[in-house]
Amino acid sequence: MVETLKFVYVILLFLSIFLFNKSPFSQIMFSDCKTDKDCPQFRRANIRCRKGQCVKL
Repeated sequence: MVETLKFVYVILLFLSIFLFNKSPFSQIMFSDCKTDKDCPQFRRANIRCRKGQCVKL
């Protein structure tokens, strides 16, 4: 039981690095937009504005 809780805690800490940092992944996940040009552009990702959020297609 304790090992499971430690594992979940470590996973949450690891994911928080990507979700709440200024990384490209967090920019895609939490970007508000009105047009496709408002979304960040990356070389190998097709990112478009859908329903007010930037999403990877």
